[in-house]
Amino acid sequence: MVGDNKVHTATKMLPFQVNYGKEPRIGFDIRKKRKNEKAEEFVKEMKERHEEARVTLVRSQEEMKRQIDRSRKEAEEYRVGDKVLISTKDFSMELMKRVTEKFIGLYVVRKIVSENIVELELPVSLWIL
Repeated sequence: MVGDNKVHTATKMLPFQVNYGKEPRIGFDIRKKRKNEKAEEFVKEMKERHEEARVTLVRSQEEMKRQIDRSRKEAEEYRVGDKVLISTKDFSMELMKRVTEKFIGLYVVRKIVSENIVELELPVSLWIL
């Protein structure tokens, strides 16, 4: 029962308690606080390591975001009635057998669903799920 001695965040109980209705017996009373300098030093070192790792991960995320943002273009703003081309690069293989061009269209924007999603008026022959 190695993993059963930590309080679960959702239940606020030990998994052992949920399964067996009582706290696990682990050989000593966990409620008694004893001073153990080596344990305290270990905890201090682990907290420092975790903080260093957290700072490093945040820096790494920020650097990755900067790299991506440099190559990112502003999103096109479409309006209902605009005519657009569709890229065929993500079409299914079955549909690709019928389409050889890299872009097809012009198709009319029927509805703006969100900033990144538009609904198009497509012909029945190009029905996409």
